[in-house]
Amino acid sequence: MAFEGINYLAVVVAMVASYAFGAAYYMALAKPWMAALGKTEAEVKAGASPVVYGATAFAQLIMAFMLAGVMGHLGAVGMGAVGGLTTGFFVWLGFVATTLVVNHGFQGARRSLTLIDGAHWLGVLLIQGLVIGLFGL
Repeated sequence: MAFEGINYLAVVVAMVASYAFGAAYYMALAKPWMAALGKTEAEVKAGASPVVYGATAFAQLIMAFMLAGVMGHLGAVGMGAVGGLTTGFFVWLGFVATTLVVNHGFQGARRSLTLIDGAHWLGVLLIQGLVIGLFGL
C-alpha cells in the first residue's frame, strides 16, 4: 500500500470533520437511534465513557489514514473532490455496508438501526474522502 507521501494534515482534518459529523448526526437522530437500538436514554448514557469516545476518535483516525492509503494505492494523487467522494462511497459499499448488514442480521438488530448506522458510516467515509481528495495526498 502506498503510504509514502500521505498528507497527515488531511488525515487529521478528515478525522476531526467526520467525528464532528458523527456527533451532530447521532444528536439529531438520538431518539430514533435509541428506539432502533431498544435502549433508553439512561441506558445509553450509562454505557458512554471517555474511553468509548477516545476509541471512536482513534478508530476514525485509522480509517482516514487507511482511506488515504487506498487512494494513494489507486494512484489517486490529486484526484480532487469527486475522486475522494467516489473512493469513500466504494469503500463504504464494499466493506462497511456489507459488514454492517451481515452483523446486524445475525445479531437480530432492527433494520432501522442498520439504516441509521449505515448512513452514519456513509457520511463518515464521504467526508473523509472529500477532505483527503481536496487536500491531496
